[in-house]
Amino acid sequence: MAGRLYDPTGARYGIPTYPWRMAPEEYATFRQLRTRGLRPGGQGVAAQVLWYSRRYRRTGKSPIRVAYLYRLDRAKPVRPMTPAKWAALAKANAARQVCPECRRDTGYRIPTSLGMCVACSDAP
Repeated sequence: MAGRLYDPTGARYGIPTYPWRMAPEEYATFRQLRTRGLRPGGQGVAAQVLWYSRRYRRTGKSPIRVAYLYRLDRAKPVRPMTPAKWAALAKANAARQVCPECRRDTGYRIPTSLGMCVACSDAP
């Protein structure tokens, strides 16, 4: 089964394709880049990993999942946060703590499933 997903030349899928856990070390996913403090830096997708998922086979979606890979040697360091970005992030997080119903600062982030603080959602 994994043999159909192995295409290191890119002849079948257009870009080099590897099965789960068989990609060379010089490639990394976006999340793997982030854990190393890197970003793609404008480079396009260099390769992909394909695998079969039992979860998606049951839901009627395509059972083949994909993860895109980027070259590590072309990745750039993550840009540092500027004071303006920190301020904007703090303002956005503070706005998520204000209940739209009672207008109080709850001290926690309002759950999107409720759309209001727990006290307002429990009120009759």
